[in-house]
Amino acid sequence: MNIPRTSYPRVVIIGGGFAGIALAKKLSKQEVQVVLLDKNNYHTFQPLLYQVSTGGLEPDSIAYPIRKVLKDFPNFYFRLANVEEIDTAKNKVKTNIGNLKFDYLVIASGSVTNYFGNSDIEKHSMAMKTIPQSLNLRSLILENFEDALLTSDLNERNALMNFVIVGGGPTGVELAGALAEIKKGILPKDYPDLDTRLAQIHVVQSGDCILKGMSAKASQKAEDFLEKLGVNIWKHVRVTNYDGKTVTTDTDLTFETATLIWAAGVKGATIKGLDSSDFITRGHRIDVNAFSQVKGFHHIFAIGDVAYMQTKDFSDGLPMMAQPAIQQGEQLGDNLLNLIEGKPLKAFTYKDKGAMATIGRNKAVVDLKKWKFQGVFAWYVWMFVHLFFLIGFRNRMVVFINWVYNYVRFDREARLIIRPFKKRHP
Repeated sequence: MNIPRTSYPRVVIIGGGFAGIALAKKLSKQEVQVVLLDKNNYHTFQPLLYQVSTGGLEPDSIAYPIRKVLKDFPNFYFRLANVEEIDTAKNKVKTNIGNLKFDYLVIASGSVTNYFGNSDIEKHSMAMKTIPQSLNLRSLILENFEDALLTSDLNERNALMNFVIVGGGPTGVELAGALAEIKKGILPKDYPDLDTRLAQIHVVQSGDCILKGMSAKASQKAEDFLEKLGVNIWKHVRVTNYDGKTVTTDTDLTFETATLIWAAGVKGATIKGLDSSDFITRGHRIDVNAFSQVKGFHHIFAIGDVAYMQTKDFSDGLPMMAQPAIQQGEQLGDNLLNLIEGKPLKAFTYKDKGAMATIGRNKAVVDLKKWKFQGVFAWYVWMFVHLFFLIGFRNRMVVFINWVYNYVRFDREARLIIRPFKKRHP
């Protein structure tokens, strides 16, 4: 990999997500050599992927070059690589571009879509965890309406305009709200010769409420918002299969659709060498202690979505969200320096800053530690928080200008089929 040798300890970070970037920043200008490996050369602001999928934003407004994030840091190196295996016996990382030895290893590889072992759903449904996946979904949504114009088969036309979202978490709720607004404000103008009123948006949730991790009031308010937008919410229904045409459930309910969007869960993106039952626990995540150390190792760590850390308040592990990842990365930076200097490590304490979700124009729900509110003010808070955590002044300005334009014009001008996407037919 042409990484120079140095007398400084080498810290290898796998993953340039929220956790990996936070750690790298914390170690900047310290007497350590930092090597960050990622299969992409950019950091993705995942909370806004759904806006790329629905034409509200272009992908470059929520992505930022990793090299630019860390360009002024001495002793920092980035390599574009797929990590294939971790050799814990030899302290070596094996990748598609070569091998690299480490003194300290941090796995911050994030999460991937969890299909719970259903190969048919994995094959035929659409995921939304990466920018390429979001672009695929954007193309498919638009192509469906183009195809709906061409068919004289009423059932086929309805299936093309029927969208089923599996999962009532923030991703599913926000995507459903965005699609409902497209149906209401954009489709009638773009497709005047198509009866877009027939378009249907369904959210299928296996539990008894949407936004399960938030307060009961936020969940109910979000449901009210979606129903007013015309979204159909099906609770206590579990999707069991999808063959590319028909969605079957554990009830007598079925859906005929050309587009099933899977937002029903994620699992840790583990890596060979640390993927055995000795290390993996609930949610296919790596079991770590309060210092983020992988069980059995003092020099190998896992942070972010891929790490399973139990606390008093989170017996099922910390939530797989940006804030725990950022805080873990920052604290691990301090602990690595303590470890190198022979000082005691400090246990991680998660500062829960709350949760929020937007359901569309002037509609959002926010749960903070002391306050819970919904509606227009919550929507402004949601926008401010997301702008604040975007990396780069340009990205913040581009997103802000797009939001203002979309709000004033009630438009989404990024509804472009730049890269056509064709589903595999059943």
